[in-house]
Amino acid sequence: MESIPFINVALAFVPVIVVLIIMFRWSLAVSDSAVAMARMLIQLILIGYALNWIFAVNTPWVALGILSFMLVVASSIALRPLGATKGWSDYGQALCAISCGGGATLAFIIYFVLDIRPWYQASTIIPLAGMIFAASMNAVSVAAERFVMEIKHGSKPMIARNEAFKAGLIPIFNSLLAVGLVSLPGMMTGQILSGVSPLIAARYQIVVMCMITGASGISAAIYLHLVSKSKATRAL
Repeated sequence: MESIPFINVALAFVPVIVVLIIMFRWSLAVSDSAVAMARMLIQLILIGYALNWIFAVNTPWVALGILSFMLVVASSIALRPLGATKGWSDYGQALCAISCGGGATLAFIIYFVLDIRPWYQASTIIPLAGMIFAASMNAVSVAAERFVMEIKHGSKPMIARNEAFKAGLIPIFNSLLAVGLVSLPGMMTGQILSGVSPLIAARYQIVVMCMITGASGISAAIYLHLVSKSKATRAL
């Protein structure tokens, strides 16, 4: 697939501008949305340059450093819904959950499903890790918020854990039901646009859906197990 000219990329912002105009006319806060779009633009440009360098270097230490950074950021973002109630122990539990759930799933996919050699092949492991850690982050985020709400409403920790686990998996199961019918996932769409056979793209997308489902469930389960057993929970 040919590169998109910069002028065409700029045209892609037209629908976004329409949304911002609607927000302005309806007296809604436009600044947060505008800042978010600006951050997206800057972050993607910077990561494009960074990935060029990372792919060229392609060493295990660089790969491990990138994965560690992604895990720390994902863990901090996952607990944003908890607001001021979160503490360092919560961050530790989220980091442990996403590292174990997402990391184990990533290792399994790399070694047994895709058979990537060497394992630190940056052009493959970083996109896979991004999808896996993002899915784990979202599942932990939803589960954490639901768990706190259940506890505040008087549920016992084990009941709160079960309800939070179900809530954490709602987004991923919705996507499983919709894939191929309502939506074509990003990876499959990208491969098809790049000229890959839809049948081959479908195989890879099946792997992706399985890995993000597994990573989401395992990460949410680990987090909820840790938080439901913590002294802080028993003290609520």
